[in-house]
Amino acid sequence: MSRYRTLLSLGAVVLVIGLASLIATGAVRPAPPTPTATQAPPSVDVSGTWAGLCTGPFNGFCSLTWTQTANALHGTFMLSSRPDNLHISGKLTDSTISFGAVGVVTFTGTLSGSTMAGAYTDIANGKTGSWTVTLSP
Repeated sequence: MSRYRTLLSLGAVVLVIGLASLIATGAVRPAPPTPTATQAPPSVDVSGTWAGLCTGPFNGFCSLTWTQTANALHGTFMLSSRPDNLHISGKLTDSTISFGAVGVVTFTGTLSGSTMAGAYTDIANGKTGSWTVTLSP
């Protein structure tokens, strides 16, 4: 029995020395910290006034004035025919924009350089139209 104890003790010593050696050489390191989820900052800031045309149920000159915080957008939408000035909010994800005025109209579209364009739906009657605006200098 003492022979087995000696072998077990010798094995334990070899194991401890081997583990200490791995730690000392850096072969065994603690796991890196788990990264926390962060929202990447937007690649573009669309803050400012954008002007252009709407076609469809809302037809005529239109302008958007945006304030942007991270990917969130807040502002106003002004339309010349059927004059209206709506408070709008939305978001920008990569080059895709979506916004609207609660219970009135929803817009979707894409951003390409200094131009935004897309489609909208008049919630009251379900009719759709298009819009295109360019960043004002």
